Amino acid sequence: MKEIKLFCPATIANLSCGFDVLGLCLDNAGDEMIVRKVAQKGVRITKIEGANLPLETDKNVSGVAALAMLETLGELDFGFEIEIYKHIKAGSGIGSSAASSAGAVFGINELLGRPYSRKDLVQFAMQGEKLASGNAHADNVAPALLGGFTLVRSYAPLDIIRIDSPEELFATVVHPQIELKTSDARSVLKQNVSLKSAIMQWGNVGGLVAGLYTKDYDLIGRSLHDEIVEPLRSVLIPGFDQIKQTALENGALGSGISGSGPSIFALSRGKNTADQIAKAMSDVYEKMNLPYEIHVSKINPDGVRIL
Repeated sequence: MKEIKLFCPATIANLSCGFDVLGLCLDNAGDEMIVRKVAQKGVRITKIEGANLPLETDKNVSGVAALAMLETLGELDFGFEIEIYKHIKAGSGIGSSAASSAGAVFGINELLGRPYSRKDLVQFAMQGEKLASGNAHADNVAPALLGGFTLVRSYAPLDIIRIDSPEELFATVVHPQIELKTSDARSVLKQNVSLKSAIMQWGNVGGLVAGLYTKDYDLIGRSLHDEIVEPLRSVLIPGFDQIKQTALENGALGSGISGSGPSIFALSRGKNTADQIAKAMSDVYEKMNLPYEIHVSKINPDGVRIL
């Protein structure tokens, strides 16, 4: 096999209570990528469509992730070319950089005969995230590679748990057409939190994980509460409080900031409810005359996949 075409999915990270440790994989939003094996050594990005991103390998998240992986394999007598077809806007809050990072390492791994497991690939994809945001976080790249929900139990050493999604769980994500850089969204966060807030937060993380395992939709909803990050970041997102309230009024289990924003997600039981939430969210931004994109998706169980 000399060439591979991939679907690189969008993701929702944090999921309210799980800052930098929880994420899920979306099914119908994502980028496409072609990775090919070539005679010339190294990694080159030969084409990017849909976004104005650098072609230089060391300045592009997919290139940095790929190089991190190749460094562990010793010198190869061939190389790789990458073509990226972006459909996830940078700064949207649904894992644009993670899709590129995950796709690059997955594609190269396939062409090499899978020397690494999908879980092994997360550590390399994280280096792309470090370039994008200044922080090597795994809450987007882990679900992009593994599918379903993922929990990063530890970063040192890296320990990731994949969790199946309840079958009827759907996500609705609205992206107001403003760019909010992850690095800017991180700059508003406090380095210390109160013990009271921390206790509430880790109770919700435990509740959400328990709700996913037991398919308890009400428990999932009760646990989608962010005591620490959302109050600081929500002021950066136009209409956030109204969108969140509207989602809850239309049947959402819970709602919050997708990743670092500005996208806002809602989880719900059943596609009909998810569609109803999408219409209600759309109405809010229509009245504000703010351009937006909206996605309704089941949870993708597979992660990056071959097309």
